[in-house]
Amino acid sequence: MPGKSAVIFVPDDTAKTGYPQPLMLQSVMGAPLLAWLANSLFDSGVGRFFLACHPERMQAVCACMPEGAEVTAASESNPADLLHVFLSTAEDSERTVLIVTGPAVYLPALAAHGEAKRTGNVCRVPRTALMDAIDARAPFGRFFREQGEPVTDAEGVFPVETPAALPVVSELLRRDRMLRLMKQGVEVYDPASCYVEPTVQLAAGVRLLPGAMLRGKTVVGAGAVIGPWSTVTDSEIGENSVVNASQIEASHVGANAKIGPYARLRENCLLGSGVYVGNFVELKNAAVGADTRLSHLSYVGDAALGERCNVGCGAVTVNYDRVAKQRTTVGDDAFIGCNSSLVAPVTLGDGAYIAAGSVITEDVPAQTLGIARSRQSNKRDWAAKHKK
Repeated sequence: MPGKSAVIFVPDDTAKTGYPQPLMLQSVMGAPLLAWLANSLFDSGVGRFFLACHPERMQAVCACMPEGAEVTAASESNPADLLHVFLSTAEDSERTVLIVTGPAVYLPALAAHGEAKRTGNVCRVPRTALMDAIDARAPFGRFFREQGEPVTDAEGVFPVETPAALPVVSELLRRDRMLRLMKQGVEVYDPASCYVEPTVQLAAGVRLLPGAMLRGKTVVGAGAVIGPWSTVTDSEIGENSVVNASQIEASHVGANAKIGPYARLRENCLLGSGVYVGNFVELKNAAVGADTRLSHLSYVGDAALGERCNVGCGAVTVNYDRVAKQRTTVGDDAFIGCNSSLVAPVTLGDGAYIAAGSVITEDVPAQTLGIARSRQSNKRDWAAKHKK
């Protein structure tokens, strides 16, 4: 359906809808309607976008454009001259231009399944004829009505006439997204329960289990498994990694890693290949080297862990002194025993061992056993003497 260029007008319909922002900027399934439209067009071959809207809306409108697209923005009251330049720089072979004059979504996968019936706010116009109309100062609206070829639902365009249509559009967007992902080689176990925002990139061979939610600029490598019931936001998941019933935000997970169940990676975590983060483990602003294991019930924040480390159950980094966040550094092949506290700032050398139950407040050199706990004392016959 699309050519290589699209002209999008974002009307200020707030007075009509009662919404605080135009309908095209209204969020549906985590992203504005315009973002869904622009990303679908971009995936279908549209690489150039001309945007016209009120100056106060321009930043939000431009934020909806896909990465890699060529964007020309006109916030002036009369964008005709800039539009003429945009059209004149198109390829000579581009005979028509796509015109969007109101809220709409482009759902090619649903069109392919025979679900198209209505006409939307989208048309095609001859590129050179539009340039001539601009030179003649002809009104855009009349030109589009007279010269435009309507793009119908038969090609996957669905209009969004009122806010009442948003719930229906939300379902259509989800279905179209799932169908296109499956066509690209993504395995979706339960399409009705999975949500993938338009800016997410999934490689062929990714498996989405029920309850998978992928948001923002997330990128998932081939063979990775997301779910069940996992949320990944603005993060990169490496090939063949598993994210099971966990949450990840603004982080990088290397290949062949296993996350969860019930783990949380907060912002700015960098995990190497083969890392295991088990149940009820929380990481924040932490770098974790390859093949390191944090199996359960631990907190690691503001820390750098080397490769092949083992973090025992209940071990934590004590990173906040009520004034500032302090950092913990752990070398390769270190062993941190259960219920240990590493009070930052502190450094453990390569191969260091921390005895279970220790509270470490000083650096532990490489290949050294650190013990920081009270010595055990056994009271003989104490229990018998204190029986009632």
